[in-house]
Amino acid sequence: MYSHNMVGANCLDAAKKFYDATFQAIGGQPGIQDPKGRLIYMHNGGLFLVTKPIDGEAATPGNGCTIGIAMENPEQADAWHAAGVAAGGTAIEDPPGVREGNGMKMYLAYLRDPSGNKLCALHRM
Repeated sequence: MYSHNMVGANCLDAAKKFYDATFQAIGGQPGIQDPKGRLIYMHNGGLFLVTKPIDGEAATPGNGCTIGIAMENPEQADAWHAAGVAAGGTAIEDPPGVREGNGMKMYLAYLRDPSGNKLCALHRM
């Protein structure tokens, strides 16, 4: 069912710095820019895009929206989180770590990108 995800950004330079760092921390490649100026990241069969809103208004994060990015292990989630903070992201919620509930055990790490979009690194244990 999932084909891609796109988030808005007010500053594509800041977004590229942040997303290049986080995707490279988990083995991905730097983003490419298409003729419309959108940043495109391809990793593990997924497609992630970043763009200035086409309506010309300011980019704003979705209220209640979280974008989950699958991780191979807790160490990869930690590397993603550290790279994101170093590249202009903001650590949010609890520190990276194990969360348990409803019979599930997951390792989670949360960030907001420079435009405020909420991201979650998730490894199912």
